[in-house]
Amino acid sequence: MTAAGVRRDRRAYGPRHRWVVLALGVGAQAAFAAMFSGIPLTGVSMRAGYHLSTEALGLVLACLGLGVAASDIAWGLLTDRFGDRRVLLTGLTATGALLVVMAAAVTPPDGAGVALLALCLTVAGALGGSVNGASGRAVMTWFGEGERGFAMSIRQTAIPVGGAAGVALLPWLASAYGFRAAYAVPAAFCLAAAAATWRWLHEPPPPAGPGPTPATGADPCPGLKARSPLRRWDVWRLALAGALLTVPQFAVLSFTAIFLHDVKGEGATLAGLTVVIAQLGGGAARIWTGRRTDRTGTRRTHIRAIGALAGLAMAGAAVLTDAPTPLTVTALALGGLLANSWHGVAYTEIAAMAGASRAGTALGLLGTTLFAMGFLTPLLIPVAIAHTSWAAVWGLAAAASLLAVPLVPGEARARRRDHSHAAKVNAAPLT
Repeated sequence: MTAAGVRRDRRAYGPRHRWVVLALGVGAQAAFAAMFSGIPLTGVSMRAGYHLSTEALGLVLACLGLGVAASDIAWGLLTDRFGDRRVLLTGLTATGALLVVMAAAVTPPDGAGVALLALCLTVAGALGGSVNGASGRAVMTWFGEGERGFAMSIRQTAIPVGGAAGVALLPWLASAYGFRAAYAVPAAFCLAAAAATWRWLHEPPPPAGPGPTPATGADPCPGLKARSPLRRWDVWRLALAGALLTVPQFAVLSFTAIFLHDVKGEGATLAGLTVVIAQLGGGAARIWTGRRTDRTGTRRTHIRAIGALAGLAMAGAAVLTDAPTPLTVTALALGGLLANSWHGVAYTEIAAMAGASRAGTALGLLGTTLFAMGFLTPLLIPVAIAHTSWAAVWGLAAAASLLAVPLVPGEARARRRDHSHAAKVNAAPLT
C-alpha cells in the first residue's frame, strides 16, 4: 500500500471509529441477549407445542446457559489467537444459520422432540457465546484506560436492553405465529449484527509514533502479557466472585414471578414491574459505575461495595418474606437492581488484569463462571424451596453475594499508578 493509501486508511479508521466499534459490540451483545432471554419466555407455548413436561421444559431451557458456559473459554482463546473480527463473524453467522435451520425444521409441526430441541439450544448457546469475549476484546482494544469502564458498561447494558426486546417479541411471535417466526426473528438479528461486523469492525491502526496510544488498547501491565490469565489466581478470584454475584441476579429474574404468585397471590403485572426495575435500574447503574471508576480507578472496590449492598438487600427480602407485599417487592427490586449493576466494571477489570493480548481469554473465563452459575441457580432453587422456604432462598442469595466480597482481589498499587499514567495520556486530544 502506498503512503497515501496508509493515510487514507488511518483517516477512515482513526480513534473516533472506536464509537462505531462500541455500537457494533452493543449490537452483537443485544442480538445474542434477545435470543438468550426471549426463548425461555416462550416456555408456555413451547411446553404445549412440543408436548413437554415441566421438568423437560426446564432441562431444555437450561441448555442455552449450558452451551454458553461450556464454550466461553474456548471462544476467548480463539479471540486472542485470531482476533475479535473473525470470531464475531463466525459466531454470529453460525448462530443465525442454526436458528434459520431451527425455524425450517425444528418446530412442533416438524415433529421435533425434546432431544433434538435440547441439542439445538445447547449449540445455539455455544455459538452465541462467542459475542461475550470477542465484542469485549474489540471494545478494550479501541478504548483507552480512561474510557474503558464507561464503554464496557455500555456494552454490558446491551444485555438487559436486548433481553427486553426478546422478551417482548418472542413469546408473542410463538403464540401468534408459531416457532418458525420465533426462531426466524433472532436469526435475523444475529445475521444483521454479522453483516455490520463484516462492514465496520477492524483492528485499530498502529500508533503513529513510538509508544502506545489509548486507541491501541495497550496492556496496562506489559510484564504480565505472556502469562495466561487461566494460570493467575487473582483473575480466578474475580471470576469466581462474579459467579457468586450471579446467584441473586438469577434468583430475582427467574423466580420473582413464582414467589409473588405462590406466596403473595399476585399476578404477572407486579412481577414484571419488579423485574423491569431490576433490569433497567441495573443497566443504568452499570453505566454510572463504569463512568465513575474510569475517574477513580477503583473498580475492585466498587465490585465489593455492590456485593455487600446486594447481600444486605437480599437479606432484607429474606426477613421481609412474610411482610406486606410492597415491602417485600421493594427489597427484591433493590436486590435485583444491585445484582445487575456490577457486570460492566467486572468485565473491564478482568480484561485489564489480563492485558489486551489476553483479554479474550479472561473475558471468556468470566463468562464461563457467570453462565455456569446461571445454569445451576434455576436448577437448585426449586430444590431449596421444596426442602426449606422462600425466606431461605433469598437468604442463600444474600449469602452468595456477601461471600463474593472478600473473594474480589484488593486494589493493586501498581495498577493505580498505571491508571494514573493512562489518565494523563488520555487527557491529551486524540488525533
